Amino acid sequence: MSSNRGVVYKGAWDLEVNEIAYPKFQDPRGKDIHHAVIIKVVSTNICGSDQHIFRGRFTVPVGHVLGHEITGEVVEIGKDVEFLNIGDIVSVPFNVSCGRCRNCKKGNTDVCETVNPDAPVGAYGFDLGGWLGGQSEYCLIPYADFQLLKFPDREQALEKILDLTLVSDILPTGYHGAYAAGVTTGSTVYIAGAGPVGRCAAESAKLLGASCVIVGDMNKDRLELVKKAGMETVDLTLDASVAEQIEQILGVPEVDAGVDAVGYEAHGHGDEDYKKENPNAVINDLFDVVRASGGIGIPGIYTPVDPGGRDANAKQGKLTVDWGKGWLKSLHIQTGMAPIGKYNYQIMQAILWDRISMNTIMNPEVISLDEAPQAYQDFSDGSNKKYVIDPHGMIKK
Repeated sequence: MSSNRGVVYKGAWDLEVNEIAYPKFQDPRGKDIHHAVIIKVVSTNICGSDQHIFRGRFTVPVGHVLGHEITGEVVEIGKDVEFLNIGDIVSVPFNVSCGRCRNCKKGNTDVCETVNPDAPVGAYGFDLGGWLGGQSEYCLIPYADFQLLKFPDREQALEKILDLTLVSDILPTGYHGAYAAGVTTGSTVYIAGAGPVGRCAAESAKLLGASCVIVGDMNKDRLELVKKAGMETVDLTLDASVAEQIEQILGVPEVDAGVDAVGYEAHGHGDEDYKKENPNAVINDLFDVVRASGGIGIPGIYTPVDPGGRDANAKQGKLTVDWGKGWLKSLHIQTGMAPIGKYNYQIMQAILWDRISMNTIMNPEVISLDEAPQAYQDFSDGSNKKYVIDPHGMIKK
């Protein structure tokens, strides 16, 4: 048995890399499971969703291991696993899902009914069923035959790991936002947020055939990455509205589709408001700029409990949105986490065949496990990098 270390939550703004237990073939409630594998973590990324935990806006137990964007090498196999072998390089969908319940059988693995006794959703590294995260050296993956995406060639996978590491969550999540919004050949699309999810949504919109992709943010370094990748931008620090800036680009103040890649820690826009939190802002902007009969994808996180919400309603996930405008426009709206298993094979193939490349827009930086707590702080401070943790030094520099 090997030793193990991981990024452990000690409280808001307080993370440590600690010695943790090597995984056992048991679920969080102590039941022996034989459908699982143990992986040696090859890469595990810091996600914007992790930032909600770091900042105390999504509660997890003290001592919980964080991280849900996981790629690894299979090192141990449960006796009921049939289709995986030791040495396989695999991508782990962040949704913990059984593959057996009604929702999983329909492909809705984001709302598995069995892996969390408290809600129809499970995920690594959150307080969603008790599943420990993968910002560690070794990690348990249940329902392995169903969950894991095996990369077809080990050396090719390691060569393209900085793109393939995104397949566990953030790239399919961005794709889901654009796909759910109806982005297709010739579409114009506005993406709220130039963080990692928004940048993945932008590249996904291009892959889906969008004619013009516009990304809005107040972080100028992140907007610069978007520009380098060939997209248009909206600067939310300006007093001009989102619609006015879109009109300067397209000649009309509306788009065919919109994506909320921000969620409940959104801010307002304009010189007086962009520094102030406003959880209503993004949804109302999208209701304003998406054309009648258009679509909106909302992969940005909203929760029923937000300890740091700006008022009593926000603390309960209750927002004031311009529902009348949205209703009159006959918009179609898709909310929720992305069902990663619905998209990950196709996105893997697009990467392996060079149909999509994420290096320019994502600006990845490989770090050690010990550097993770500082990287969390840098990310929170607005860094335009995508931090990729390499616990075992397996990623070529």
